[in-house]
Amino acid sequence: MTDQEILEAVIVVMDEEVSPALASHGGGGVVTKVENGVVFIELEGGCKGCPGARMTMKNGIETLLKEKVPAVKEVIDDTIHM
Repeated sequence: MTDQEILEAVIVVMDEEVSPALASHGGGGVVTKVENGVVFIELEGGCKGCPGARMTMKNGIETLLKEKVPAVKEVIDDTIHM
C-alpha cells in the first residue's frame, strides 16, 4: 500500500472507531501525516496533555490501526502536550 492508501484507510478507522471513543472522554485525534507506513496523530481536546495519552496512543489506537490496516508499521504521537 502507498502512504496515501494507508492514510485513506486509517481515516476511515479513525472516523468510525477511534474518534467516537476519544470523544466519549472529551477528546479527539487527527492524522497529521503518513510517512513510510508510520502514522502521525495529533490528539485534541481532553486527550491533549492527558497522563494516559501515551498508553491510549500505543495500546489503543496503534493496536487497532495495525489490526484494521496491516500496512501500518507504527503510530507516533504528534501532539505537543502541555
